Amino acid sequence: MTATSALGPDGPFSADPLFTPREQQLAMAEAVERALIERSTLLVEAGTGTGKTFAYLVPALLAGMRIIVSTGTKTLQDQLFHRDLPRVCKTLRIAPKKALLKGRANYLCLHRLDVSEEQARLASKEAVKELAEVRAWARVTRDGDRMELDRVPEDSSVWPWVTSSADNCLGQDCPRYSECFVVKARRKAQESDLVVVNHHLLFADLAIKREGFGEILPGAEAFILDEAHQIGEVASTFFTTSVSYRQIVELTRDALNEASQQQGALALLQPPVDEVQQRLREFRLALDPLPIKGPWWHAAETGEVMAAHERLQNAIAGLSSALGDQAERSAGLKGCAARAADVALRLERVARRQEGEVCWYELFQRGFALHATPLDAAEPLKTYRDSTHAAWIATSATLAVSGRFDLFQQSTGLDSAQTLCLDSPFDYPNQALLYQPTGMPEPNTDRYVEGVVTAAMPVLRASGGRAFLLFTSHRALREAAEILRLTSPFPLFVQGERPRPALLADFLTSGNGVLLGAASFWEGVDVPGDALSVVVIDKLPFAQMGDPVMEARLDAIRQTGGNPFRDYQLPSAVLALKQGAGRLIRSSRDRGVLMLCDPRLVSKSYGREFLAALPPFRRTRVLADVEAFFAGSDGSRL
Repeated sequence: MTATSALGPDGPFSADPLFTPREQQLAMAEAVERALIERSTLLVEAGTGTGKTFAYLVPALLAGMRIIVSTGTKTLQDQLFHRDLPRVCKTLRIAPKKALLKGRANYLCLHRLDVSEEQARLASKEAVKELAEVRAWARVTRDGDRMELDRVPEDSSVWPWVTSSADNCLGQDCPRYSECFVVKARRKAQESDLVVVNHHLLFADLAIKREGFGEILPGAEAFILDEAHQIGEVASTFFTTSVSYRQIVELTRDALNEASQQQGALALLQPPVDEVQQRLREFRLALDPLPIKGPWWHAAETGEVMAAHERLQNAIAGLSSALGDQAERSAGLKGCAARAADVALRLERVARRQEGEVCWYELFQRGFALHATPLDAAEPLKTYRDSTHAAWIATSATLAVSGRFDLFQQSTGLDSAQTLCLDSPFDYPNQALLYQPTGMPEPNTDRYVEGVVTAAMPVLRASGGRAFLLFTSHRALREAAEILRLTSPFPLFVQGERPRPALLADFLTSGNGVLLGAASFWEGVDVPGDALSVVVIDKLPFAQMGDPVMEARLDAIRQTGGNPFRDYQLPSAVLALKQGAGRLIRSSRDRGVLMLCDPRLVSKSYGREFLAALPPFRRTRVLADVEAFFAGSDGSRL
């Protein structure tokens, strides 16, 4: 059986009433099947509704190869493993060995749970209750996956106490090593034919090998990357050297906890720990006058910052020495000694720029992080891909600009690849309307957000709410929320006021809600049906200036004779707009209006590139057409 015959009108999937054969899906499945056989690299832009998940799962399972499938998020990872994969296996009547694998912070650490019950200084009664929930769950769980325990919030302060990281894991020296959920999950993955991971784990484990377990699946014959538009930034993150306030605080906390279990060790380690904590506070205070994010050279111009940085380095060195003297007394102290030495190296490393990278800092309310980020992650990615001698298949709804994959290939090193662009099978001319309001102020004016809300209100009244308002900045989002609280008759759901899953759930149950979102709501949000009928986008999503990594990349393009706007900023913004617009139509039965407020779509020549990248919506600048659309009449094409 071939992939195309399986997915065709006479194949086994045709008996499923929820399945419809699609020309685009068949084309993608055939291309994936060929790439697997040839061990080649394939890039596929598959429009919304293509059915890309089945288009790669079916040929992957039929190929009989050892395959890693990587998704953009842990949520998509769970969905793929628990919903899509069983459905495909059942239909094909095959039972491959398969495994779901996440990063170690997603699994309960039994040793740290034991220690936490003795040492944790929990901040509230709620945290004490949550720790008891974790202990009860620990007695019955088979996999130790945090997702099983929905009674403890994802952001609970308890989780760092009962999970491990690459820094604090004791490895084979751990007294609960034989029961370790991470080890069990890794072992199962190594024995499986198909492993489902997420991009963060893929690059943490394969690119930099920082977790110490070697490859996830030695001898993998194919890598399939879903939501692949994210991998350039994810890879850049994992090639970054970082050190943070939180990392140092956790080191001092763990050092004291381990010392308290060894006679006389606490008295020896308390003074250097106190010194580190004091110098850490001083360094954070010295950074306070700086902008919240910037290049390290900017910080280094301040004598106070550099003096505080040096004092912190010396304090960490002192702690490292003291821990080294105690390291042989326990596996925990040995691990803390190694962490202290690593932190000392990182503190020095992020303050000393090397060729081809940018050193930068970012400040938080109660902390900081220092980074050294490579400007180009493509070369190490290319090197790794070539070393695997495996097929590499990357797919997303947004990989290409004007049918070209140049930007994606440049950022990922996935060159010399076969490419395939597949349009969505949805009937956009009849399902959707693109509305560009007239009379909008320029985006850089003070009253622009007010103009967006004013223009959006009659659209919201016509649709009866049921809308996403997507903003390019959190500042604009907050301003719009303030206006709408005074003027909107619809329930408002504002990003940041509740956890994202709860916010979405409340929006869905409201029936007529209006959700205001930024950044994370532009992608990975799937609301099919009548619950979402309007998507309003305030501005063209050009990246905000002020990010030191982006500015360094733009400067590098400029120095090599390129055009930063044309070569990087514009295509990146086009892809981001495609992601945001993709929230509107999620099924063949959806209907809705996409409202693009930015007047530059008309006034600037590059506006045509944004419009050309969108699906073939009917377009209008007349509000009456929008009202007619929701009244059931046909809107007018410009």
